[in-house]
Amino acid sequence: MDEPAALLEAEGESELAAGASELRLVAQCDCGDDFCRSLRTAPHSPGRPYGPGHRCLPLPATSGTVVLDVMDDRIVYVELIDRPPLRDARLRGTAATGQGGAAH
Repeated sequence: MDEPAALLEAEGESELAAGASELRLVAQCDCGDDFCRSLRTAPHSPGRPYGPGHRCLPLPATSGTVVLDVMDDRIVYVELIDRPPLRDARLRGTAATGQGGAAH
C-alpha cells in the first residue's frame, strides 16, 4: 500500500498515511465486477451505512480510481476501480528464494 500512503501525504492526511502500510484485508468486494479490486479493512455489515464519523476521501491516483472510506480517522474500506490486481504482501520474495515464504 505504498501508493495510498504517498497519495494521503500529498492530500495532507499524514495520520492516515502513517497507518496505510498496516492495513489488513478483512474481505474483498464481492460485487463480481471485473474492474473492481476494492477491499474491506475493518469488519462492517454489508448494506449498512457507516454512520457518524464517516467520510469518503477520493485520492488523485495516476490510474483508475482510489476512494477511501474513513471512520473515526481509520481507513475501513479501500475502493479500487480500474486498477491492476493487488499482490499479496505475504508472498514478497518467495519467487526469488523458491522457498514459498516458509522459514527454514
